[in-house]
Amino acid sequence: MPPRPEPRSCPMASDEIKPSYEAAREELIEVVRALETGGTTLEESLALWERGEKLATICQEWLDGARQRLDAAMATDDEG
Repeated sequence: MPPRPEPRSCPMASDEIKPSYEAAREELIEVVRALETGGTTLEESLALWERGEKLATICQEWLDGARQRLDAAMATDDEG
């Protein structure tokens, strides 16, 4: 059985560095696997779920930012 990621009881602190998209996605995959595998207590499952929600938000923020950059670059190309 693969090792379970440690559940984090609180979301990322504001002074904590935001992980890269790739790091957040990889950790999210690990969290989903741990939840699907089961074998955790209710408290651990809730902590994993909360961490997964936070990681999903981080991934979406990265994707939204990438979309904005692409849109801006395409707008610049259209103007030039």
